[in-house]
Amino acid sequence: MTSDHHSAVEIPARLRLVEQEIACAAEAAGRDPQSVKLVAVTKTVPVSAIEEAIGACQSCFGENRVQEAASKWPALRERHPDIELHLIGPLQSNKVREAVQMFDVIETVDRPKLALALAEEMAQSGKRPRLLVQVNTGEEPQKAGVLPHETEAFVTLCRETFGLTIEGLMCIPPLEEEPAMHFALLAKIAERLDLKQLSMGMSGDFARAVAFGATYVRVGTAIFGVRRLAHHHDWRAGARLSEQRQEIAPRQRDAAIGRRIARARKMHEDGAALSSHPRPVVVAEHEHDIVKVVGAFQSFGAPLRRKRDQPIVDAAG
Repeated sequence: MTSDHHSAVEIPARLRLVEQEIACAAEAAGRDPQSVKLVAVTKTVPVSAIEEAIGACQSCFGENRVQEAASKWPALRERHPDIELHLIGPLQSNKVREAVQMFDVIETVDRPKLALALAEEMAQSGKRPRLLVQVNTGEEPQKAGVLPHETEAFVTLCRETFGLTIEGLMCIPPLEEEPAMHFALLAKIAERLDLKQLSMGMSGDFARAVAFGATYVRVGTAIFGVRRLAHHHDWRAGARLSEQRQEIAPRQRDAAIGRRIARARKMHEDGAALSSHPRPVVVAEHEHDIVKVVGAFQSFGAPLRRKRDQPIVDAAG
């Protein structure tokens, strides 16, 4: 039996809702919904809940840590061999062998030492997971990823020196900033480097990411609910929180479904209303790049803002 925050009844419904929102966002952006793949993030999610998602036809999953993935996925993949598994968290060089064996896609290549270790292990094992480079679009010192102005040189190093095939880019925007400018910047860098895959967008902003060209969106909370509290000594607080959720969950779920459907419809209406631009225009300036990406998000109620020395974004339309 699944725990209160991973309800077996709710997981298929949540999945359908996320899929519908992805489809609405893609159609509003003039894209084929099939061009966007949902990566269901299973960090701290128990096997029973993952099985419910698989039973609801979800076949692509993401894990943040090699060690946690190793405790769950070998047995799951024996039962479900068609699963596609992504590593979406930082990868230490000493975990490369295990990661290459376990994952189909590694989204967090971000330094020469790691690229070299991946090249050596892939040559030795014959296994070749698909690779994405993580870009630190917010240039946050505490966050992994290549800096935007260093991405081209790093991708070239991976390709020409280490013989790696880089399929795309991944980013995690700063929490306190409007993600649109970061999605726009990542899309522009990928376009310049002729990279086709973009992994961007999480539970709170995946519809926006789709409008900016995301081919992978990484969604956990919107499918599986809020993660468990990290420490066992918080069990009393966790129990109280669980009781509160049980009381308000049906109301919240109904309200959330209504808000998301309304938001998706509003996106579609915004796109249809602008005859000169199928979607509004966001322009971002970073270093020497001028990023002009169609897609504005006044309907989301999140004001565009920036820190000093961060990319500049103007919304037009």
